[in-house]
Amino acid sequence: MPQLRREPITGRWIIIATERAKRPEDFIGSHDQMVDDHCPFCEGREDKTPPEIFAIRENGTKPNKPGWATRVIPSRAPMLRVEGELNRRAEGIYDVTNGIGAHEVIIETPQHIAHLSDLPAEQIKKVIDTYVQRLGDLEKDQRFKYGLIFKNYGAMAGSSMYKHARSQLIATPVNPKLVKEELLGAKRYFEYRDRCIFCDMLKQELDAQERVIIDMGGFVAISPFAPRFPFEAWVLPKEHGADFPRIMDAARMDLARILKLVLSKIKKALGDPPYNFIFHTAPFRRASKAGYWKTLDNDFHWHIEIIPRLTRVAGFEWGTGVYINPTPPEEATKYLREVEVT
Repeated sequence: MPQLRREPITGRWIIIATERAKRPEDFIGSHDQMVDDHCPFCEGREDKTPPEIFAIRENGTKPNKPGWATRVIPSRAPMLRVEGELNRRAEGIYDVTNGIGAHEVIIETPQHIAHLSDLPAEQIKKVIDTYVQRLGDLEKDQRFKYGLIFKNYGAMAGSSMYKHARSQLIATPVNPKLVKEELLGAKRYFEYRDRCIFCDMLKQELDAQERVIIDMGGFVAISPFAPRFPFEAWVLPKEHGADFPRIMDAARMDLARILKLVLSKIKKALGDPPYNFIFHTAPFRRASKAGYWKTLDNDFHWHIEIIPRLTRVAGFEWGTGVYINPTPPEEATKYLREVEVT
């Protein structure tokens, strides 16, 4: 029969709809048709994009010219803009601030390759290096409170149709509500038990092995206990840490390898579905502001959430905030474990 599961960090309820249970083949269908022609992100077409902000390059090569491994450019249609002041103010009972922030596109390879998992782990490590550099740079801007790294793969996941691997980074002048909910849920658990909820979750999952997809090096990929979506997967570092940008260089290759493997398994099991991934990391902290941030280094644990876009959110979900998932995470884990990838 269906089961209600409570996600222990935010308190969000999820319906595992076992009577609607779906296997991987039930989700395989005609996915987004992506295009190859006139891709502006390929090496040699640097003049087709805005000037680069940052790049990992071969020695001796010039900005906005060939010779790069990863390249960061401003978004052509930015959600927020770097120029200007915040000017936070009240309009009656409403709070308003100018749309100040940063919106960057990280081009993950000079080659015309669509899926991150098709890149070698060494190249994915360079992508991770780029994320770290950009978050570290944006953290210096006192106007920004949060930096979000995310990927949209496929039109259903919010991507444009060019078949070229890329991700995005948006820095915001406020802490987003969903981020706050996760931070506060982790804080409540720490206050009650004096332990990180993510560390406890990892220990329990590794002991039980019901929802562990991959255990590799310093990272674990799991199906969360109460996933919002079928085949949702989380990647967590075994070593506690609140801030993704503080990841040590030696751990970045471990992260590249497990990210490549879990994305390869999802791609093969589900027929190359659209997906999003989101890096959940702690907000930027300022020494001048006390309060909640006193315990954040102890109670929060950065991680990555990978969400294949296999179902649509409809009226019940919008009306209640309760998601319906037709694939129990234990079954999803079993399928993904058994998928062999090269």
